[in-house]
Amino acid sequence: MAQSYSSPLLALPGAVPDEATGVALHYGNPLAEQRRMREHPALIDRSHRAVVRVGGPDAATILNNLLSQKLDDVPAGFGGSALDLDMQGHVLHHVDVIFNGDAFYFDMPRAQHESFVDYLSRMKFWSDVTIEDTDLAVVTVLGGGSIPGADMTRAVPFGAWLRIDGLVPRESLHHAATEFSREIGNVVGLMAFEVARVRAMEPELGVDLDSKSIPHEVPRFIARGEAPLYPAAVHLNKGCYRGQETVARVENLGRSPRLLVMLQLDGSSPSEPQVGAAITAGPGGRTVGRLGTVVHDADEGPIALALVKRSALDGPLEIDGTAAVVDAASLPTDEGEHAGRRAVEGLRRGTGPGV
Repeated sequence: MAQSYSSPLLALPGAVPDEATGVALHYGNPLAEQRRMREHPALIDRSHRAVVRVGGPDAATILNNLLSQKLDDVPAGFGGSALDLDMQGHVLHHVDVIFNGDAFYFDMPRAQHESFVDYLSRMKFWSDVTIEDTDLAVVTVLGGGSIPGADMTRAVPFGAWLRIDGLVPRESLHHAATEFSREIGNVVGLMAFEVARVRAMEPELGVDLDSKSIPHEVPRFIARGEAPLYPAAVHLNKGCYRGQETVARVENLGRSPRLLVMLQLDGSSPSEPQVGAAITAGPGGRTVGRLGTVVHDADEGPIALALVKRSALDGPLEIDGTAAVVDAASLPTDEGEHAGRRAVEGLRRGTGPGV
């Protein structure tokens, strides 16, 4: 369904609008934009995302109690992401966040905006917290370079790139893009960014995840180690928040039944499978997963994100007649020590603590 937003950057030469978001899919040659993005800094218009400011003396405490990220003691300049989970640990909202020392700025897909703001508004109770929409726009740079006119930025490891997200006043969007193009690099469309997002294994809620998704299905969501490279959405060493029990149980005792992976799709298929299509495996065609974002890599052809059962990660897959295989490089190499499971196994063997 088309939506009402229309980015000022659609006035740039060659812009082809995306009816679903109101920003440019590309500026005339999407495959060439991908290739240029590998060699030169690239700016992407993501101004279709909503930006919400949460401030007040109690903001850090309330947000820390509600979300999966540790936010009660972050320094000015902090950038990261966070999840809102239900009581069973299912992902309800996935937001990015910047703290500028005065307030928290959350950006998210517009489809999540109303329910996210409603949740925060209901849960702040009598706390001294303000929640308000802003007229800031998200602009992303891949491959280095600054964002002209950005009020604040965050740096995010993003596959082969360093991703810089900046918040720019909407009235300055056109100036930011033209200055970047003149001084630093190229302006590219959302299609090029989506290829980078798939390769970085970052899901979009509602497209790549479903109502049953839990954080451990997405390796990128989990922050492990004393000083992780990037403050991922789930902090494993913080106080209680809704859904934390599921996170702790999976982290300590087991693994998620499904995993977000990247698929290589057969480019010779006469039709492209659609988001949400069932992924099947084996002679009986049993359903083993769900297809998410599908993009066309300039060199490798069609690739996709998908939720796939762990039991089916090694074999051939099929999606509505299109053959697919899991890209082995997308499988996680570190899923934690599962200390609780080791303790249970030790007790069963008679070698656990106190035995």
